[in-house]
Amino acid sequence: MSAIAAAPPAQPLFLDAGAAARFCLYHAPAGPCRGAWLYLHPFAEEMNKSRRMAALQARVLAQNGYAVLQMDLYGCGDSAGDFGDARWDIWLQDAVRGLAWLEQRSGCAAGLWGLRLGALLALDMAQARPLPGLLLWQPVTNGSQFLTNFLRLKVASQMLTDGGGGKDGGGTTALKQALQAGQSLEIAGYTLDPALALAIDARNAEKFTPPACPVHWFEVAAESGRSLSPAATRVIAALGAGGANIAPHVVAGPQFWVTQEIATCPALLDATLHSLSEPCHAA
Repeated sequence: MSAIAAAPPAQPLFLDAGAAARFCLYHAPAGPCRGAWLYLHPFAEEMNKSRRMAALQARVLAQNGYAVLQMDLYGCGDSAGDFGDARWDIWLQDAVRGLAWLEQRSGCAAGLWGLRLGALLALDMAQARPLPGLLLWQPVTNGSQFLTNFLRLKVASQMLTDGGGGKDGGGTTALKQALQAGQSLEIAGYTLDPALALAIDARNAEKFTPPACPVHWFEVAAESGRSLSPAATRVIAALGAGGANIAPHVVAGPQFWVTQEIATCPALLDATLHSLSEPCHAA
């Protein structure tokens, strides 16, 4: 990862104030701006686990001439609002605001770089908005499956505390029914509102309108030489059949967004930077 020059230190800032305040870190490019990327973070605790990797990648991109804005979405991190009040539509609006600010500040068209649920948010946004590109790290492809996995944290907690969360109408099935009935749930320290949960549940990347921009799709595998996951292969095939230009990449490393200790994946940093020099992204 050869750097063009030393990039300026990241600049902390708030977009607007009060209820509209969104905390951001702006990484100005070293030298002339070659492009810009708005980072959309993952969901709940995955956001905290992946902060170091996001910061490292943002720094690498800035050192190589790209402007990067890391934004805490509404109800997340240091932004205004409570997580329990977060909504999918608000997060989409946050992304629109972030892109507008980043493009005005950098003078470059800005693409979306998303991790996990942030990647699904980026794909959703790309259905209705022209973008210069997408960088997708370990994308969540099926919101319903993702929600079920998150609800399993609640089931596990119930089983440990009172023996609840059984099968046959219990477990995640019962929790989804509670959400559909308008009940908020407390899960792993986060209040999950039914509106947000049901919006996530309804998102399926396989059924999205194919993005009309170059897409680099990254997955992290435990060992080198692994193939893309079946779920990702299926979604890429579906979007590709609709005309999407998607380049898949598999790199070896830890699943840093869920590891118990904070972990990094240098191969992903290298592969992401290298992908921007490929013909579809070359200036």
